[in-house]
Amino acid sequence: MANAARPFGKPHSPLEKTSHKAGNGELSITCRNRSCPKCQSTARDRWLAERAQELLPVSYCHVVFTVPNELAPLALQNPRCFYALLFRAVAQTLLEIATNRRLLGARIGFLAVLHTWSQNLLLHPHVHCLVPAGGLALDGSRWIPCRRKFFLPVPVLSRLFRGKLLAFLGTAWAQGKLQFSGQLAALADPARFHAWLHQLRQKDWVVYAKPPFGGPQHVLKYLARYTHRVAISNGRLLSLADDRVSFHWRDSKDGKRLKVMTLEAVEFIRRFLLHILPPGFVKIRHFGFLANRNRSRALALCRQHLRSAISHHPTAEVLTQQQRQALERRCPVCQRGTLRFVAWRSVAEITLATHASTFTPSMDSS
Repeated sequence: MANAARPFGKPHSPLEKTSHKAGNGELSITCRNRSCPKCQSTARDRWLAERAQELLPVSYCHVVFTVPNELAPLALQNPRCFYALLFRAVAQTLLEIATNRRLLGARIGFLAVLHTWSQNLLLHPHVHCLVPAGGLALDGSRWIPCRRKFFLPVPVLSRLFRGKLLAFLGTAWAQGKLQFSGQLAALADPARFHAWLHQLRQKDWVVYAKPPFGGPQHVLKYLARYTHRVAISNGRLLSLADDRVSFHWRDSKDGKRLKVMTLEAVEFIRRFLLHILPPGFVKIRHFGFLANRNRSRALALCRQHLRSAISHHPTAEVLTQQQRQALERRCPVCQRGTLRFVAWRSVAEITLATHASTFTPSMDSS
């Protein structure tokens, strides 16, 4: 029997939030699955509140590193190894170029977030980086700002990123850390693998860098678009009818026009599952002076040189009142779920509702 058309507002899925209704409200407990499209807002708000303490009173830059489509099958077959090498290549590229005295000559810090999808849900690995527009002098003596409308040269970033990631992949292959099957089975041969890397080295890789923008009051709200996202949000889902899923997507090859794509349900699920990361894999990472091991000391030195202090309670500037209230309403039992009040009921109303639900009229069998 074909499924009747219905909106996707509340899909019945194992990944959906579980809820326990009580007479005086509703206790919602997130499924704690980072790939669930319904359970990210609270985690994002809590993360924003914590990261607000690390903001610097400077402009920030948004840099995106993208790999060619030819590498997507390799990422699919070796996700843990490939994505780890991708982070490593991005980090070394930014840190190395920033220390070049002809370009910036500073030690920078940044946050990097892994995304693996395109708007049509196909595999498209790329890393978003949010970088303060400047860094500490190599001897730590002062803060060095970047140019007003320029961070680091994109062609240099692209070439160094390409060289580093391909070199890391070559080393991983030599150490037997890469597995090949299906369409990539031929790459197990040394000659073919190195010829394949050579072809990739001839291509221009895409690195996108926005000019420095905004100040600390805008940065985390901007970054929140990228941190706790999954391959597709509920807002883009339109319908499920006759075992076919329809959703909105923006076609980058057609001026980013908003279109509707319809896929067989099995194909839709297959595409969504492409973006489930390996268990325990960290998709949000900090590098440079924002790395965990030296973050507090480095940030204190940055603020000292910038001669400006961040508010001790910047959460109010980053989160809306609704977001702050949601963070404060924790489940008194598990301390993880969010308590959402939907209605107030008196004892009499609760008693009446309980009796009505348990009352079963006798059946006349005469």
